[in-house]
Amino acid sequence: MARADIGVFGGSGFYEFLSGVEEVWVDTPYGAPSDKVAIAEIGGKRVAFLPRHGKDHRLPPHKINYRANLWAMKELGVQRILGPCAAGSLQPHVKPGDFVFADQFVHRTWGREDTFFDGPKVVHVSAADPYCPQTRQVLIEQAEKLGLPHHKQGTVVVVQGPRFSTRAESREFRSHGWEVINMTQYPEAYLARELGICYANISLITDYDVGLEDDPDVQPVSHQEVLKVFQANIEKLRTLLIAAIEALPAERACSCATAVEDAVG
Repeated sequence: MARADIGVFGGSGFYEFLSGVEEVWVDTPYGAPSDKVAIAEIGGKRVAFLPRHGKDHRLPPHKINYRANLWAMKELGVQRILGPCAAGSLQPHVKPGDFVFADQFVHRTWGREDTFFDGPKVVHVSAADPYCPQTRQVLIEQAEKLGLPHHKQGTVVVVQGPRFSTRAESREFRSHGWEVINMTQYPEAYLARELGICYANISLITDYDVGLEDDPDVQPVSHQEVLKVFQANIEKLRTLLIAAIEALPAERACSCATAVEDAVG
């Protein structure tokens, strides 16, 4: 079995992250992952990249086999995962082209297989702080060094998809003070926690969800616009990911690895 230290889940328009790769297929007890895993070396570290929608973008958010994807990373020996994704903004000060390093999520999805503990063993893993603080801090530090527009924290509300929000839904999300809207952060981030894997989110803002109420010229999101903005910023994301991977310390100084042990007691 091939091995890797760090995993990256790619999102819309981000399928060509690594070059000189070894592609491997990983079988899991939960079925097939989204695609083959590409493995290459960056900064002396083995990095595994998996496009969460599949290379041909055949899987909508609610049909992704999140458990298989996370289990595949675990099988490869991955201890940290970076989860870049295209996301919408819910607040005027969070602008397209900005990066948000989420520290909280709210899930508004349904019907997704979202735990590895289906019984008979019952385990309740804490999700109070769902994102790895050490990995997030490395991302923040590298974004600052690179001069990238970013927000050190934020709450991402995860909607079912594949449709975008109504104006009423978006108004509700915005009223709570949440900054980001996305369709894939749940259960991806939580499943990593159940496996003792550090997980950090990188939300690349591509749009203002349903536009801006005080600016009628800012139109509601469209899939074409998401891809356009994502592609315009893909080199910035690539640069950030490489810098963060190189900067991640060998030893983990967080509680992610013992999340399940702490839950079981």
